[in-house]
Amino acid sequence: MSDPSRIALFIDGANLYATARSLGFDIDYKRLLKEFQGRGQLVRAYYYTALVEDQEYSSIRPLIDWLDYNGYAVVTKPTKEFVDSLGRRKVKGNMDIELAVTAMEMATYVDQIVLFSGDGDFRFLVEALQRKGVRVSVVSTIATQPPMVADELRRQADEFVDLAHLAAKVGRDPAERAQRYQERRMAPQTQAPAGDDSLDV
Repeated sequence: MSDPSRIALFIDGANLYATARSLGFDIDYKRLLKEFQGRGQLVRAYYYTALVEDQEYSSIRPLIDWLDYNGYAVVTKPTKEFVDSLGRRKVKGNMDIELAVTAMEMATYVDQIVLFSGDGDFRFLVEALQRKGVRVSVVSTIATQPPMVADELRRQADEFVDLAHLAAKVGRDPAERAQRYQERRMAPQTQAPAGDDSLDV
């Protein structure tokens, strides 16, 4: 019996989030890890995202912390703010270089890389990994209008996996989300003073 395929996941956080949202579901990162652990020997799962540093509270921070403690190698960097030629304030937080360098470093330790991104800039990376003998799967979607994956990236990949087909396996159960929302809504009621039914929650 041959050894299981050694797999590494490379997740372009912002891109995967946008793709899942366009398909109308949220990623359950625990289920995602489990899904790929069942496909071979999962060597590493990288998650890349840029963070706005001066924000008092970032909605992505709890996710980053959870991923960090639950089997993901999280790679972050602060976003850069600049003003474009029309005087508009822009925020830039591109993680392509970090992802590409690490993927090339990992190429000698894995048989397959699964790239969660539809960004056409990664086509050259995929080609370089293939030259090193690594099989590359790209996860994005063509189920949206327009598709979330660049055509050149999809053509270059050894395998294209439509995220829409993975939704049942890696999506968060909407009922679970509704239940958590309900629990949060009900929480203040339990602290209401006895006999006080004027509390509107």
